[in-house]
Amino acid sequence: CGDEYLQIGTYVKGVINNSSLPHAIIPCIFFLVSLFLGFSTGTSWGTFAILLPIVCAIFNSEATNIMILSMSSVMAGAVCGDHISPISDTTILSSTGAQCNHIEHVNTQIPYALLIAGISFVCYLVGGFTGNGYIGLVLGVIATPVILFGLYKKHREE
Repeated sequence: CGDEYLQIGTYVKGVINNSSLPHAIIPCIFFLVSLFLGFSTGTSWGTFAILLPIVCAIFNSEATNIMILSMSSVMAGAVCGDHISPISDTTILSSTGAQCNHIEHVNTQIPYALLIAGISFVCYLVGGFTGNGYIGLVLGVIATPVILFGLYKKHREE
């Protein structure tokens, strides 16, 4: 990613600086990209290796709050994508160890992971616009049990 190699960080930084998108949504974009990449490749560590140097190159030492939030969003999205990927080694080993159908195992993991991914997306959005990741974290800690309790209550009524 360095200037002596592919210059990916410099390229992405130029695209971001020349766009009209607010910089507050960068963590959300990285979250979605890393989720897709982790799902597509079945590896969270590979996704870290691809995207974290790009995040570091974009921000350098500027805007450290958004950089830390973006790095966090890359790691969270990559792990989520890897968790629901049918070609992930951990997913394959989990279904094998539980002696259940692999695709059924994947299908049972997707609703849980996507629910938390949706909450995380909103929290990264809030964290990006406030410039404080702790506010997004507190929102997530509050929103997760509230939403889960709401879903539990709705399921019990049916």
